[in-house]
Amino acid sequence: MKTLYFELNMGAAGDMLLAALLELHPDKEDFLSRLNGLGIPHVAITAHPASKCGIAGTHVRVCIDGQEEESIDVDGEAPHEHAYNGHHHDQHPEHPHSHSDAHSHTHHHPNHHNSPHTHHEGHHHHHGLQEITAMIHALKLPDKVKSDAIAVYKLIAEAESAAHNAPVDQIHFHEVGSMDAVADIVGVCMLLEELAPAQILASPINVGFGQVRCAHGILPVPAPATAFILKDIPIYSGAIRGELCTPTGAALLKHFVSSFGALPVLKVSAVGYGMGKKDFPAANCVRVLLGQTADTDSEVVELSCNIDDMTAEAIAFATQLLMEKGALDVYTSAIGMKKSRPGTLLTCMCTRETTDEMVSLIFQHTTTLGLREHISRRYTLNRTEGIKDTSFGPVRYKEASGHGVEKTKLEYEDLARIARENDLSLNDVKNHIRQS
Repeated sequence: MKTLYFELNMGAAGDMLLAALLELHPDKEDFLSRLNGLGIPHVAITAHPASKCGIAGTHVRVCIDGQEEESIDVDGEAPHEHAYNGHHHDQHPEHPHSHSDAHSHTHHHPNHHNSPHTHHEGHHHHHGLQEITAMIHALKLPDKVKSDAIAVYKLIAEAESAAHNAPVDQIHFHEVGSMDAVADIVGVCMLLEELAPAQILASPINVGFGQVRCAHGILPVPAPATAFILKDIPIYSGAIRGELCTPTGAALLKHFVSSFGALPVLKVSAVGYGMGKKDFPAANCVRVLLGQTADTDSEVVELSCNIDDMTAEAIAFATQLLMEKGALDVYTSAIGMKKSRPGTLLTCMCTRETTDEMVSLIFQHTTTLGLREHISRRYTLNRTEGIKDTSFGPVRYKEASGHGVEKTKLEYEDLARIARENDLSLNDVKNHIRQS
C-alpha cells in the first residue's frame, strides 16, 4: 500500500510540510510554477536549498508583496523566525521554525515554522472565513483539492473561535497571515492529491514548550487554537523551548493523517526534508517518508477465550452472531480446563478495523471475563467468482490463484441443490459437471 509517513520530531508548520512534500514531487519547478500561477492574491512562493545539522533539504518562502512575517521572542529580543513553517502569530515568540501562519484579530496562527514575518497591524486588511472560502473556490483547482483546503481552513477558524469564545463569522485573519496560510494549505493539498498515497500516517507531534507572544499578550505553548485542533492526537513537549506546531500545521495533519504512531514496516522509495529557518540543537525539519507498507489484509487479529460455563446452544448463538457482524471466521475447540473441567476454546478471527466491535460482542454474548489477542500474518490467494453453464443449469464457482498455484471450486449450495433435485450424490454431480 502506498504510504506517506510524517516524522514530526520538531513539530509541524504549513511551509515545512509543503517543503517536505515538494521534495517528493517528480517535477518541483513545474509544481511551483502552477502553484504561483493560481493567482492567490499578492503571493509568491519560492523554494531554496537549506541545511540543518548537516542534513540537506528544502526551505519554502511564502512572501506577500515581497515580505514575510516575523515573530518576537517572549524575552523581547529581536524578531525571530517562528518555530513553524509558514505560520504567523501576532508576534509570537520562540518559534523554532519561523513560519507564516494566518493570524486572526484574536491571535490566529496557521503556520510559523519557516518564514520570518513582520506584522504591520496598521495597514493590512483582514479576511474572514467566508472571504477565504470564496477565494479558494475561485482558484483553478480540482474539486477535491478545493474541498480539502477549505476543510483545513475551517478547522483553524473553528479553533480560533473556540479559543476566543467568538462566533466563527467574527474571526478575521490578518492579510499577510491569511494569504500565507492559504498558499501553504493549497500547496500541501495539491501535493497530496498528486502524490496520491493510499494512506497518510504520522508520528506523535512535538509541540515544544514555554510561551509565545502575540498581539494580546503572552500565551502558553501550544497556543490555544493549536491545542484545540490537536485534541485526540498524541503530542509531547520534548526538549526544545518554543512553539513547534502551528495551527496551520496542526490542521493539515488533523485533516489528512489517519493514524499517529510509530513508523510501520515501510519499504521506503523517497524521503523529503522540509526545513524551518531557525537553528536548534536538533535538526529543525519535518521529514516525510514515501513507500510501500504491507496491505492490511495480510494481517489478521485472533481473539480467543476459554469458556466452561455456557451451554452449547449459547455458544452456537454467539459464534453465529460474530460471523453475521463481520468476523472472518469463528470456531471452537474442545479443551480441558482447571479442576479437570471440560471447556470450549472460542476463537474469533477479524480485521484490525473490526477488533473493538468483536471484543464488545464477545463480552456481551459469552460469559468470559477476559480475552487474548494475537496478531497473525495471513497469506491469501486472489479470488474471483463466476458462473458455469451445465446440463443442470447455471452453477456458481470460485477460482483462486497466486503463489504459483491455481484452484477452482464449485459452489457447494448449487451442487447440493442439484443432487437433491436429481437424486444423485455430490460426487456424481461434480463428476458430471467436470466431464461436460
